[in-house]
Amino acid sequence: MNVLIIDDDGGIRQTLGAALESQGHTVAAVANRAAAEKKLRAESFEAAFLDIRLGADNGLDLLPELLRLSPRLAVIVITAYSSIETAVLAIQRGAFDYLAKPFKPAQITQLLERVAKARQMETRLSDLEGRLVKSGMDAEPGASSEPKMQRLLEIAKKTAASDASVLLLGESGTGKSVLARQMHLWSARAPEPFVTVSCPSLSRDLLESELFGHMKGAFTGAVATTWGKVAAADRGTLFLDEIGELPLEIQPKLLRLLQEREYERVGEAKIRMADVRVVAATNRDLKEAVVRGTFREDLLYRLDVISMELPPLRERPGDLMAIAESLLRQMAARASQPITGFSERARQAMTRYAWPGNIRELRNMIERATILASGAEIDLPDLPASLSEDSASAEGDRPMLGGGYSLDQIEAEHIRRVLERSKNLAQAAEILKLDPTTLLRKRKSLGLG
Repeated sequence: MNVLIIDDDGGIRQTLGAALESQGHTVAAVANRAAAEKKLRAESFEAAFLDIRLGADNGLDLLPELLRLSPRLAVIVITAYSSIETAVLAIQRGAFDYLAKPFKPAQITQLLERVAKARQMETRLSDLEGRLVKSGMDAEPGASSEPKMQRLLEIAKKTAASDASVLLLGESGTGKSVLARQMHLWSARAPEPFVTVSCPSLSRDLLESELFGHMKGAFTGAVATTWGKVAAADRGTLFLDEIGELPLEIQPKLLRLLQEREYERVGEAKIRMADVRVVAATNRDLKEAVVRGTFREDLLYRLDVISMELPPLRERPGDLMAIAESLLRQMAARASQPITGFSERARQAMTRYAWPGNIRELRNMIERATILASGAEIDLPDLPASLSEDSASAEGDRPMLGGGYSLDQIEAEHIRRVLERSKNLAQAAEILKLDPTTLLRKRKSLGLG
């Protein structure tokens, strides 16, 4: 941790600082109130040792100001003049604990271990709050009426009981992050943190720091030492979203974490250990990335101990309305809207739509409809125009599944709809699991433009 010592005794600053550094902590030491306030405005600290007597100042009077400047700071009050009254007053003013001089290194170790556990608990509580907020926006993958999805959930439950690395595959929006979180909740690691890292969200240097942490001064802007997501996920689950975007330079460090359970912070030579279960997700073909040289083959093998491919929503017709109704109940309750369900016209439009954006697109559509709906049910006018157009066309001469149409007609209609809903040919080819050249030929032969 990054620890601040506030004591006017130079001998205490030196000996306490040496003891803390020997335990792997980064230490800054100041002698008075003004220097302490300046330090806290400039840097971030996890813990502080505060002497009650600071020359003419009283450390207990400084305590509220320290917590105002750094609300999560764990302040440990130290003094050679201990009394029950002073200890009670220190705790009342927000101190984490109270330590009487002289103290032993073992006492310091125990106190900072408690600080670390308290901070991990804060992380878990924050994660729980995130889950509660997120629960109103995602359908939990706990059940399915589709055989393919049922088999996948059975594998996921069995896998959750192990510590094996898992690779979740599938198109964007199919619920990979939701399944990863559910596997964490099914596992013995459920009481510990579930920590997410979005691999495409940061530059290489910042992503490395986000994952493994960094030491103060390791790079420009590193004004304080940080733990990193790997440390935050210790004994829990580390979810690496869009792992296919992980920069090649960071991949050996992730491989080391998977193989040896060890890592180093940026700018530090000390080897640290982490007990994390890694779940990764991607919508990319990692084997193709290995061939292109953008993804390490040995890392793929380490990640792909067990892989599961989530089916797109269009391949889960039996689950569509169950997911939609679950999301509607949650969002209607969140928005305090008395909406009870979907009209028959809305249901028909939804079941005929291809859902290229999968569950994410469905969720966004329901959130929009919940806001716009004027009646007790979501009706066709409350849905995006694209769904209404599909519904109107389906009433006409477009082929429908289960109708009196040939396979060629069904294939042509499916390709046409996917092309209409996709941003470009490459996305359509990915959805259809076709080579782009093959899709071009099919589009031309079917007269789709």
